[in-house]
Amino acid sequence: MTYFQAIVLAIIEGLTEFLPVSSTGHMIIGTALMGMEPSPFVKLFTIVIQLGTILSVLVLYYRRFFKSLDFYYKLVVAAIPASILGLILNDFIDSLLESPLMVAVMLVIGGIILLFVDKWFNRPHVDNSDDISYKQAFIIGWYQCLALIPGTSRSASTIVGGMTQSLTRKAAAEFSFFLAIPMMLGASVVKLYKFFKEGHVFTGEEINLLIVGNVVGFIVAIIAIKSFISVLTKYGFKAFGWYRIIVGLVIIGLLLSGHSLEIV
Repeated sequence: MTYFQAIVLAIIEGLTEFLPVSSTGHMIIGTALMGMEPSPFVKLFTIVIQLGTILSVLVLYYRRFFKSLDFYYKLVVAAIPASILGLILNDFIDSLLESPLMVAVMLVIGGIILLFVDKWFNRPHVDNSDDISYKQAFIIGWYQCLALIPGTSRSASTIVGGMTQSLTRKAAAEFSFFLAIPMMLGASVVKLYKFFKEGHVFTGEEINLLIVGNVVGFIVAIIAIKSFISVLTKYGFKAFGWYRIIVGLVIIGLLLSGHSLEIV
């Protein structure tokens, strides 16, 4: 992996992780276009640079993390369903990750859903994610389980889940950002554990690449989150829906043209 490739992947991660467009789908296109081999370090890199995007949420919403323990309890409750199912279905999920076509199809299906979601849930009355109940948090957590299917998008599934619970688009998006922290942190820890367990070690160059990737991902994620909230509040999901459909069709087109895409 070169520094250029690390920066490009970090930009992709920072831009797409919190948007309802599937970071996995974009990583497929990015690595394919750059001709990257899915080495153990490349696979690790695409997960661990999420730590930089996690930090962006902590910086932007730091006041929310000092309000009360109740806030943390709700995040834990919402994280339970996907954490349990992720462990139980780990091998099955890995098998799905071997199918770029699955990712492309889910991008298109999710995009179609986003075209209509604003009309389906147009009577919100919870404007602050702090005001959701434990029951609502738990239900949103079940929606997050949909993201175990590659290409669905964790952000999309949790935001739509929040809207089914009468949250405004802004409140649902913010709760999705907060919920990303335990999920992404857990995924990074598991990936690091497996990396070292398999006997791999970091070279000095790889450590530098991780530092660069996390810094770039942090900066880009801050810009993406601010822009996303503004666009979502004003215009809704339709633009993201069409974008997902286009990205899914691009991946299908690459597959049909003979490209051997691998999910890193």
